[in-house]
Amino acid sequence: MLDSLSWNDANGTLTVMDREFIQPEAQSVEPDRVLIYDAQCRLCVTAKEGVEQLGKSPDVRWVPYQSDEAVRRLGVEYRAGRPDAAVLVEQDGTMKKGLDAFLPLLPGLRGGRMLQALMRVPLMSPLAYLIYRLIARYRYRWFGSVGCDGAKD
Repeated sequence: MLDSLSWNDANGTLTVMDREFIQPEAQSVEPDRVLIYDAQCRLCVTAKEGVEQLGKSPDVRWVPYQSDEAVRRLGVEYRAGRPDAAVLVEQDGTMKKGLDAFLPLLPGLRGGRMLQALMRVPLMSPLAYLIYRLIARYRYRWFGSVGCDGAKD
């Protein structure tokens, strides 16, 4: 990338002053969505890591439920203790809970479009919601807990 050009009349030379091309840093634009997850749930943390590895779209930022940011974003919806389900907070403040929090993420994941198509098959959608609620209810009993780095200060 050229920084400047200068002409030297005395000797008739053109001096090109350049600087090393520096890749601009990623813009610190707030992601469109925030997914609030239970950072003390082993299954939830593992799912988060798996989705992050599969995902191609950086438009979702994961926030632990056990953080001040989650309290702020959820407002009156926040309840102390373990959350019932994950919550997706859209940029406009709209909240989607449970399985509905994950459905908008599917197109950005490998195999996600196929899962979206499966959700259109009769009885698959109600079955998926039932399975999500069942797993959410018993996740600590079945999968255990982990320490939480995002604990409230």
